[in-house]
Amino acid sequence: MTETADITYLRRALELAAAGRGLVSPNPLVGCVIVTADGNIVGEGTYTLDGVVHAEAIALEQAGELARGGTAYVSLEPHDHHSKTPPCTEALIDAGIRRVVCPIEDPNPLVSGRGFEHLRSAGVEVAVGLLAEEGARLNEKFVAWHRLRRPFVHLKLAMSLDGRISVDSSVSTALSGDIARSRVQELRHEHDAILVGGNTAAVDDPSLTDRSGKPRRRPLARVVLDNRLRLPLDSRLARTTAEAPTIVFTNSRDREKAEMLRSQGVDVVETEMGGRDLAAVLEELRKREIQSVLVEGGTEVAGAFVDARLVDKITFIAAPLIIGGREAPTAIGGMGAESIAAALKLTDVEVTALGSDLEITSYVTAA
Repeated sequence: MTETADITYLRRALELAAAGRGLVSPNPLVGCVIVTADGNIVGEGTYTLDGVVHAEAIALEQAGELARGGTAYVSLEPHDHHSKTPPCTEALIDAGIRRVVCPIEDPNPLVSGRGFEHLRSAGVEVAVGLLAEEGARLNEKFVAWHRLRRPFVHLKLAMSLDGRISVDSSVSTALSGDIARSRVQELRHEHDAILVGGNTAAVDDPSLTDRSGKPRRRPLARVVLDNRLRLPLDSRLARTTAEAPTIVFTNSRDREKAEMLRSQGVDVVETEMGGRDLAAVLEELRKREIQSVLVEGGTEVAGAFVDARLVDKITFIAAPLIIGGREAPTAIGGMGAESIAAALKLTDVEVTALGSDLEITSYVTAA
């Protein structure tokens, strides 16, 4: 195969993998394409946890004997350990696959490098590194889960073009248009949890649900950092715990309120610093197998994550408005940078039009 052909088929594997968003966490997104020596696609598979069948197995079953002597394009290194399913490396070898093309190694220490080693030892040619950046971005949440040992943190904020989120901190203000709001639901669908501060939860009374209309393996968890335990008992977040979990981090001494919330199904986590210790919050969420968190504000919560350098990706939804004024709250509060040199550095900035709004997405530069 030429490199151009390899790129074409591998991109298709990445597309197939992306179809598993919302369905596989905390496992990775995996897609597989089986191609014959003369360039015909004879099998495709997407891992969705449906029946716990891996993408490689699905594609190989479709291909049948036509897989023998062919190439498998897989979005992530095939696993080489026994879990709920047999190793995919053995399935590929048994099917007579001659060559395997992958963008990246699996960051999971149970697998990393071992799958490729097993394939090579069986005489299978292995090519790694093509479309590596795209492969890593596709599985950015899974990569962070293993390499950073915490959930992937995506900060999402709606604001005016001058960086304001409202005219007044006591008033909830809708800034975005319909297309942008639909995009926000897509972002929620791609994450395991959504996180806000106690003030946002009390003032806005949000439901914080995934209204994308797409299927998901488990409900979107709602996380509230609420040291004053302001969450009302009749709030949407407290009344809908049967539909989706609500997790509240606090250090409030109001035990009566905490027990009343627990009686409604709210998971109240009491720690010494409550929601102020963000590293401890993320550790608790990791224990609950929450692989990714979409932080939606408010101002001080966003600033706290930026100050703590616990942000991996940032998305601003900017409305074509200028609010101005000294009292209007800005998108990001907190302590802020002491100098331009100390400011949070961003990379891979992309700007997309969402009707009259703009989606500005970037990644935080590694320290």
